[in-house]
Amino acid sequence: MKLDFIIIDDSKLDCFIAEKIIRNTGKGEDIRSFTMAKEALEHISKNPVAEGRKTIVIVDIQMPLMNGFEFVEAFEKLPEEVRKDYVIYMLSSSINENDLNRVQSYASIKQFLNKPLTSNMLSTLLEML
Repeated sequence: MKLDFIIIDDSKLDCFIAEKIIRNTGKGEDIRSFTMAKEALEHISKNPVAEGRKTIVIVDIQMPLMNGFEFVEAFEKLPEEVRKDYVIYMLSSSINENDLNRVQSYASIKQFLNKPLTSNMLSTLLEML
């Protein structure tokens, strides 16, 4: 199954590394990176996912202007016909128990991942889809 990916991280380096890891799996059809969560949200709301495809969203928690949780809150207000084609993973370098608990309170978030994203981590989550 070919998948589309959206990476949302204020670090251009982390976006670059994540893109490279995804490309190396051979599963990424369309890979887009955003350093601003608001821009990613606009992209999602204006560009429907192709029929029969899924988009994996990997979003960092700690970002300026709109953090990962604010992104998910705004995402969850989008119509169901938009949301159904996305699977969201939260990514953070800090294992904060409050963040872990908060992640579980959102229906849209599939799982919490520790930074940095690795090829093993990505392979595992792709197997679980």
